[in-house]
Amino acid sequence: MSEDKTLTMVTCTAPANMAVIKYWGKRDSDLILPINSSLSVTLHQDQLKTTTTAAISRDFKEDRLWLNGEEADVGHPRLQSCLREVRRLARKRRGGGDEDAAPLGLAYKVHIATENNFPTAAGLASSAAGYACLVYALARLYGVEGELSEVARQGSGSACRSMFGGFVQWHKGERPDGKDSVAQQVAPETHWPELRILVLVVSAEKKQVGSTAGMQTSVDTSPLLKHRAEALVPERIAHMVQHIRERDFEGFGQLTMRDSNQFHATCLDTFPPIFYLNDVSRRIIALAHRYNAHHGCTKVAYTFDAGPNAVIFALADTVAEFVEVVRRSFPPAPNGDRFLQGLPVGSASLAEELLSAVVLEPVPGALQYILHTKPGPGQRAGAAPA
Repeated sequence: MSEDKTLTMVTCTAPANMAVIKYWGKRDSDLILPINSSLSVTLHQDQLKTTTTAAISRDFKEDRLWLNGEEADVGHPRLQSCLREVRRLARKRRGGGDEDAAPLGLAYKVHIATENNFPTAAGLASSAAGYACLVYALARLYGVEGELSEVARQGSGSACRSMFGGFVQWHKGERPDGKDSVAQQVAPETHWPELRILVLVVSAEKKQVGSTAGMQTSVDTSPLLKHRAEALVPERIAHMVQHIRERDFEGFGQLTMRDSNQFHATCLDTFPPIFYLNDVSRRIIALAHRYNAHHGCTKVAYTFDAGPNAVIFALADTVAEFVEVVRRSFPPAPNGDRFLQGLPVGSASLAEELLSAVVLEPVPGALQYILHTKPGPGQRAGAAPA
């Protein structure tokens, strides 16, 4: 935190996360309370993060917000909800005294600047990282401590999962006020050191049907979604926690793929139907199944959120070979030197038998790039900008 007589400023970073048991549908849209619990893997901030700087000053005339360098609507209801809640907690912590009292400056206006190092609104959980970062930055700015995932949830449901590193469960909760709808770490990022994640970026375009509108239509029209939430997810969560604790990739991978497929089945069961996957997404699914069948076990596992980009889980010793399979299946455009980003990947030569069984009809240029990462920590404080 940097501070002078007129300005107090903090900078924080927060990670994206990828759900392996999906959240889709709210029982309360105002408080953002889900119809089912969910479970995610926090992605490493070295590759995927949001950086937020928040400042308060007696000289600021109004609250303002910048997203990726462009001024945005600070009056967005969800942002206002987070801001209001953090200020309320700060007031409560101070004992409800005079709002103008230093050092918290609750009467001062706030300026917030947020930047993602990955595509916004393209199915890469940018809103989760964004709101987790916002809440953490505001909390540090106003001196608020304690349970913050409940506040982050009010910005973006999955943001509560980005408050923690490693493997995180968001409990749906039962209370009408949402006080028990919070995130909890299942295991830290150090728990499964061999686990790796490949983000296959099919499209960085903004999706046609946003998550908020899409899931509300699903809640209103899909009987499959209701059955999934009530009859299937509780058992799936329990199994997934067990697979993670035992570092059982076969079980983890199978369930991750099944749950992704079921989520997209509920999108298809929505009326009118919602299509987040495209032809390249479906080709990636088929490729993963051919690759696993060739090896006779689950070597890679795909999952897709509300967008066409694939997230592939694998163990470290599989990454080089599978990346080469992907490269052969989707030959990169001439700017191929940026095709592989993130953690380094070793080279691999593919056996003729593997090539003929797995790489069937190459589609040049279908993937923009591959991002190689691993599970990482939750939100953290950063250095104040110069």
